[in-house]
Amino acid sequence: MIDRIAGIYKGRNKSSAYKDLVFSVATSPDTSVGTKEQTRKTLEVISENLKELGSSKENILSAQVFIAKMNEKSQMDEAWCSWIGPDQANWPQRACLGVELEGDVLVEVTVVAVRSPTC
Repeated sequence: MIDRIAGIYKGRNKSSAYKDLVFSVATSPDTSVGTKEQTRKTLEVISENLKELGSSKENILSAQVFIAKMNEKSQMDEAWCSWIGPDQANWPQRACLGVELEGDVLVEVTVVAVRSPTC
C-alpha cells in the first residue's frame, strides 16, 4: 500500500511512502527571502513532511537540491550544514543542480528516506 500526503499543488503530493521508503519534496513557504533563508525554511518543511510518514532527517538516504542561483550555493550549503548537523553518520548522499525555478522560488529539495524502525 502506498501512503500519500496531499500538498497544495495540483497534480502532485508533498510526500509519499511505500513500505520502508519515504519520498518528499518542498520549497520555502516564504519566497520573499534570500537563498539561505529559503533553504532553511524548505528544510523545516522537509522535516515536517518526513515526520508525517514516520521518518526524520537522520534517515535520509538521498537528497537533490535544485538551486536557481548557483553563485549562491554557499548560502544553501550553510543552511544545509546547520540543519543536517555535524555527525557525518547522519549525512545523506546529496546532489545540487542549477535550474530555473518558478517565480521567486530559489531552492527546491527532494529527499528519499527510510521510515524509522518503530513505524
